[in-house]
Amino acid sequence: EDRAPGLIEEYESIGGSPLNEQAQYQSDLLEAELRFRGLDTTTYEAYQFTEPSIVSAVQKAKADGIGHLIALPVYPICGRSTTVAALEAVRSALNEENWEPRYTAISGWHHHPGYRSFRAEHIRGYLSAHNLDIKDPETLLYFSVHGTPIQFLSEGNRYDRYVEEHCKMIAAELGTNRFEVGFQNHTNRRIAWTQPDNENAIQARDETNFVIVPIAFMHEQSETLSELDLELRSFTEALGKSFNRVPVPHDDERFVDFLATLVEDLLTGDLSTTPTVKDEALSLKQCRCAAIPGVYCANAGRDLPPSPYAVPNPL
Repeated sequence: EDRAPGLIEEYESIGGSPLNEQAQYQSDLLEAELRFRGLDTTTYEAYQFTEPSIVSAVQKAKADGIGHLIALPVYPICGRSTTVAALEAVRSALNEENWEPRYTAISGWHHHPGYRSFRAEHIRGYLSAHNLDIKDPETLLYFSVHGTPIQFLSEGNRYDRYVEEHCKMIAAELGTNRFEVGFQNHTNRRIAWTQPDNENAIQARDETNFVIVPIAFMHEQSETLSELDLELRSFTEALGKSFNRVPVPHDDERFVDFLATLVEDLLTGDLSTTPTVKDEALSLKQCRCAAIPGVYCANAGRDLPPSPYAVPNPL
C-alpha cells in the first residue's frame, strides 16, 4: 500500500506495464517446448499483485483436473519477498481450495550452469553490439539488484549470498573480476535494507562508463524501465558518467529452453530431500529458504560465506 502512489506514477511514465505480455509469451513457449520434449504439460501464468492471481490460476488448474502442480517463480535469485512469498501464496491457495494434488516447486536456479552461461552470453552480445569493453579501466560492469530488508537475511534467507555468488560468477564468465553491485531499495519503508544502494555505489566509483545489468529480473517492468532507465540514468549522467543498460533477455528462447530443462529435471531426476553441504552437484535438492514440503532448488547443496551487503544500515 505504501508503494501504490509511486508505482502508479512509474507505470504512467513508461506507458504501462509490459510484464504480463512478456510472462504470457514465456508461458506459451514453455508449454510448447515441454510438449515437444514429450511431457504432457499445461502452463498457467499467475502474478502476486495483479490478475490473473495465484489463486485464480490454482482454481483453473483444479478445474482442468491437473494431477501434478509445479510452481516455478520466474525470479533468478531466490529472495524472501519474491520467490518464497510466491510459493507460500501457492501453498495457501491450495489450502483455500481444499485441493491436494501432487505439489512440487522450483525455487532457486541462479547457480545452474545453463542459466549462468546463457545470461553471460547475452551480456557479451550487448557489449559487442555497443562496442563496450569491460576490461577498459574507464568502463565498469555494474549489477543492479532488487534490494531486500536485512530482517529477512537475519531470519536465514540467503539472498545476499546468492547475489554475491551470482555476480562473481557472471563477471568471471565475462573475463573480469572488477565489478560493482548496487541495490534498488524501497526507501519509503523505514527499515534497514541491503547496501549499498545504486546512487551511493555509482557516486563512489571513479569509472566514467557504466554497463548496467539488472541481474535480478527476467522481465522488463517498473524497476527496469522507470527506476533504471529514467531515474538512475538521470542520476548517473548528472555525474558526468555514461549509462549503458543491458536489456532483460525475457524473450530469448534460450531462457525458455533452460526453464524447460529445469522442469524436466524435476519430473525425471533423482530428487534429494536432504541438502548435502559438501555436494557441489547441481541436482535439485530440498530448498533451504522455503520451508515448504516439495520445494526444490539448485542452490541448497552447499554453504556460502557471508556477503558484504547485510551490514545493518542506519534508518
